[in-house]
Amino acid sequence: MKRVCVQCGSNPGFAPVYLEAARELGRVLGRQRLELVYGGAAVGLMGAVADEALTAGARVIGIIPESFAHRIAHLRLTELHVVPGMHERKAMMFERSDGFVALPGGYGTLDEVFEVLTWAQLGFHQKPCGLLNVNGYFNRLIGFLDHAAAEGFLKPAHREMLLVEDTPAALLERLAGYHPPQVDKWMEKTRM
Repeated sequence: MKRVCVQCGSNPGFAPVYLEAARELGRVLGRQRLELVYGGAAVGLMGAVADEALTAGARVIGIIPESFAHRIAHLRLTELHVVPGMHERKAMMFERSDGFVALPGGYGTLDEVFEVLTWAQLGFHQKPCGLLNVNGYFNRLIGFLDHAAAEGFLKPAHREMLLVEDTPAALLERLAGYHPPQVDKWMEKTRM
């Protein structure tokens, strides 16, 4: 794994622990000589992870839609790509990444996480995906996914595709050792 895409909030959250986790992830990426691919903003958790990764010596590649690049783009990155819209942004982030880490965030973060997970579930790629569960932020989401598996809407092997850890180093280690499940997406067909 050479490049890690970090999906996270453009807001910092209320608890200081979220910003510190983003900063620590940036430092760990730099120490491990991994490149950061992310949404290109200078604000929120996005800006924090990028700043620390740059300070730690990592290459940082930002990809941001032109509609708000003029307001929040990070101008000190190794590379900054301004693209027409969100579809192009997500496609370029996916293409340039070997694995995915989600920090806390809102709709955009969850959209990006579930899109790459869906593609993995369908067999379009075998890249690892993980949640950095800062301060238990994703506990209810993890519980929902466990419930979806228990109710037969998600195979247990596909539920296990989403790696979860509390520290950046532990999560990156799990991503590096990831082996995708070899199981079909569809459950057994039932009669109507």
